[in-house]
Amino acid sequence: MSKQTYRVCFCFRRRFKLAVAEAPEEIKALFDQYSENGIMSVHNLHRFLVEIQKQDKATIEEAQAIFDHLNQFKHLNIFHRKGLDIEAFFKYLFGDINPPLDVKRGVHHDMNAPVSHYFIYTGHNSYLTGNQLSSDCSDVPIIQALNRGVRVIELDIWPNSSKDGVDVLHGRTLTTPVELIKCLRSIKQHAFTASEYPVVITLEDHLTPDLQAKVAEMITQTFGDILFTPGSECLSEFPSPESLKKRIIISTKPPKEYLEAKETKERENGSQSGKGASDEEAWGKEVSDLKGHAMTDEKNELDDDNIDEDLPEGDNKSQQNVAPEYKHLIAIHAGKPKGGLEECLKVDPDKVRRLSLSEQQLEKAAETHGKEIVRFTQRNILRVYPKGIRVDSSNYNPLIGWMHGAQMVAFNMQGYGRSLWLMHGMFKANGGCGYVKKPDFLLKPNSNGEVFDPRAKLPVKTTLKVKVYMGEGWYYDFKRTHFDAYSPPDFYARVGIAGVPADTIMKKTKTLEDNWIPVWNEEFEFPLTVPELALLRIEVHEYDMSEKDDFGGQTCLPVSEISRGIRAIPLHDQKGVKYNSVKLLMRFDFV
Repeated sequence: MSKQTYRVCFCFRRRFKLAVAEAPEEIKALFDQYSENGIMSVHNLHRFLVEIQKQDKATIEEAQAIFDHLNQFKHLNIFHRKGLDIEAFFKYLFGDINPPLDVKRGVHHDMNAPVSHYFIYTGHNSYLTGNQLSSDCSDVPIIQALNRGVRVIELDIWPNSSKDGVDVLHGRTLTTPVELIKCLRSIKQHAFTASEYPVVITLEDHLTPDLQAKVAEMITQTFGDILFTPGSECLSEFPSPESLKKRIIISTKPPKEYLEAKETKERENGSQSGKGASDEEAWGKEVSDLKGHAMTDEKNELDDDNIDEDLPEGDNKSQQNVAPEYKHLIAIHAGKPKGGLEECLKVDPDKVRRLSLSEQQLEKAAETHGKEIVRFTQRNILRVYPKGIRVDSSNYNPLIGWMHGAQMVAFNMQGYGRSLWLMHGMFKANGGCGYVKKPDFLLKPNSNGEVFDPRAKLPVKTTLKVKVYMGEGWYYDFKRTHFDAYSPPDFYARVGIAGVPADTIMKKTKTLEDNWIPVWNEEFEFPLTVPELALLRIEVHEYDMSEKDDFGGQTCLPVSEISRGIRAIPLHDQKGVKYNSVKLLMRFDFV
């Protein structure tokens, strides 16, 4: 037998051999510190929860509940031994009952402030199943988004082919339409599956007045009493999410004549198109500059997914043809005032509204009017949407919008990639209810009366310390040959922060060769100037010398809600679906 044949045979043999996950030395040392004669009592576990896990309010009953949970694993013999041995203790640390976020807290932000005081989980072109040009339109992605906790659904509404009904589709593309009524019924059925807090439907309206009247009838009949309709006039202040529980809200521009809007937009934009930077390109380079991938040539932007967005408010002549029953449904009025950026960002003390900007327009505006944008969003709603040339349904860096107070950072929920992982991470906060209270510095001036400046250099507020102990579960969730045909995988972990530019960074562990259960034992520190907006990014990859490294899992966590201590971190696939078994053991602390 040749050496090469022997090596291949040896690799095949070891490929299927899996060592049992063993507690790292630091975990063993902690166990020794909190146990007596190799057994950890309920009282010692309680002490561990308070002192190491930093659960100051932990009770003896909570420690007992962990014992009760572990007792289902009969081989651990917990009650026979009257305590935990190292195996049972390790099982607890690496188990589902020890997550990085405290799920028992549920919704814990103050939900009684105006809606404008919250970041809201927002979808863009919520009906598309794939790309922006030729994918099918369907209610399925709408249902999926609502079930994930998305609270803002966008529908583009157009006359159907016979001009006697209303379809949802991405206009002037090859996307196949879906009937509006089907989308509305699905929204009603699934709106509050994941969260009781209000669902906003943003309408991009391309209808004639008679069809607007039909839409008003459809919406009224479908939603009935759960529809929030304050009347046709603008609100002086937005209601709170708490007061709007289980309500549907309509947001759109006050209607204009369809043809006039269409012709004006075509005259302004022409028929330019192009190709945008993909999400993977943007994040793959790991540029810390938030503006790294944005195109600066605004002339190239195709905004036909928001055909009315840049139009001035219609004149009195067009308003005469408005269907009054349709206008009456609009609770959040949208639109851009006549004039430049200064006019758009003016704050009216007597009424509130919604302004929409493309990612590109926001970036350009932020260069010269960052503080004015923040001031605007203290009372009014800012919606940011992907530039039109993102025909592949990729997304952009949401932090640009959030750091300026934008409530509705609209994303293509089918645009899987690193940007969307950040969106998933942000809205794990506050019990996953789809509304996250903005930090105080975005809501009111500081003690000197100054509005938050997103471009200002700030001192470090806190430092997040992260230790990556180990990982396990790939052996069960992946085929044996998924990563390498002849040997176990070579895993490395990447850990970092997405946040304001000063905080944004990625670091990586060493690569461990040939191991299904990698033990890295590496520690990283992340100084944070704005921890309130920081998200912890975690990824695992398998090193491949000849090709692109294989993906091994990811998750993203809001730093403000991370539990201190030693925690089990479940990893998700590229679409954000949690793996059955793959997880990391990590330790978090703030100094």
